[in-house]
Amino acid sequence: MDTITIIAACSILSAGLSIGIGAIGPAIGEGLGLARALSSIAQQPDESNTIIRTLFVGMAMVESTAIYCLVIAVIILFANPFWNYAIQQAGG
Repeated sequence: MDTITIIAACSILSAGLSIGIGAIGPAIGEGLGLARALSSIAQQPDESNTIIRTLFVGMAMVESTAIYCLVIAVIILFANPFWNYAIQQAGG
């Protein structure tokens, strides 16, 4: 295999791992947060508006971690600095 093929394979693998592993934590966190919010609403229905508002703010903060992983994966795939270096070294 030549260098460009190795760089492409490593980029695709690392982007997939980044988004795959990076989405596990937020998914678990959002699931636990929703379960606790529903439990709280069941115990105190009068405070449901406050609980839901706080839940949405918390979920947005947790989801930002997955969005950061998506941004990193897109950068690895489409703006990889090693591409230009490998192409220059190959004489292209």
